Amino acid sequence: MATTEDRSEREEFRRDAPTILSYGGLICFAFWIYAYGPALALLREERHFSFTLLGVYTAAWSAGAVLTGIAFPAAAGRFSRATLLWGPALLASCGAFLFAWGSGVTLTLAGAGILGLGGTMLLAVLQAILSDRHRERRDRALTEANIGAAACAVLAPFALGALAAGPLGWRAGFALPTIGLAGLYLRFRQQPLPSATTYRGTQMRGRLPLACWLFAGLAAASIAVEFCLAYFGAEQLEATGLSTAAAVTAMSSHYLGLLVGRVVGAIVTRQPGRTVALLYASLATTAGGFLIFWLTGVSGVAVIGLLLAGLGIANLYPLSIALSLGAAPGQEDQANSRSQLVGGLLVIAAPFLLGSMADPLGLTAAFTVEPVLISACAALLFAALRISRRDTRRPSAPSRSR
Repeated sequence: MATTEDRSEREEFRRDAPTILSYGGLICFAFWIYAYGPALALLREERHFSFTLLGVYTAAWSAGAVLTGIAFPAAAGRFSRATLLWGPALLASCGAFLFAWGSGVTLTLAGAGILGLGGTMLLAVLQAILSDRHRERRDRALTEANIGAAACAVLAPFALGALAAGPLGWRAGFALPTIGLAGLYLRFRQQPLPSATTYRGTQMRGRLPLACWLFAGLAAASIAVEFCLAYFGAEQLEATGLSTAAAVTAMSSHYLGLLVGRVVGAIVTRQPGRTVALLYASLATTAGGFLIFWLTGVSGVAVIGLLLAGLGIANLYPLSIALSLGAAPGQEDQANSRSQLVGGLLVIAAPFLLGSMADPLGLTAAFTVEPVLISACAALLFAALRISRRDTRRPSAPSRSR
């Protein structure tokens, strides 16, 4: 029989209008980010880009995350949540149009940077709304929101491929999130949105707690693990004997793992207090799956490894973001922005390092970057939890409020 506390926890978590809006907005953002890689491959095929220029396009998106990390705290203190939501949504839509339909490198590259900036700012404010609304249950809200993102990871490449083979062309796929965001605006434009002060009072300023930084580092490292596999996984599968087309198709197993993992995460986090155990289990599954993928020479086994790695990676980002925000009460906007900043920097650096190592050493040797990142995730999680528990036993230091 459920306890009164369990019933109250379940009753407290409600998927109200701000929650549904945030879930829908995250799906739109996720479609763009998971369509971006396949779109670059199609764009390169059309215009015969070099791999170096392809890397510049990747860095342009990640630079938007860095700028978001720098600008979001000041913007959150100056503008309402609604302005921060619909403004970046419009900016990202303009960037998507320039990237998909611009002529020449200059316009498409500018569009990529604008899309990265607007899209990451949109992600940051949607995460902030979910954190503001659900507070201590933000782990469940962020995990549920990322189920839709994982579904986009599976569906976006197929959608672009299907459109590329039809009369509309792949570029039409980049209009789909804009249509979705327009529908959300028409439905929710009058909806009051919770702010960081709605439930917690005035936001504080000052240094972020060390535990918050460590959890932000964990979120960033987990993104880097995911993107290194996303960018170079197909090439590694080719080394097992698969053709390029078969290897690209087989990468869908990794994204299927992401989807299944986030569904499982949403179920597990329905009850509070399970976040840490789920994170440790996720790290172990990620490590095991990657080692199977990396060390085998059999294509079928490698695909299974990718599936397991996706299953493990699935919950690392949403849960570590939730812990980062929870470690900085009263400073959630600042913590959110710093997570985007560190993540953007690491997503620029890690795939570039892997690619630069692959040229002289070979891709298999270059993938040693991944065990280093996974080990860093484990170390960051252990250290952050230890410091967080120590800090909870101390009285809070007074902070200046604004």
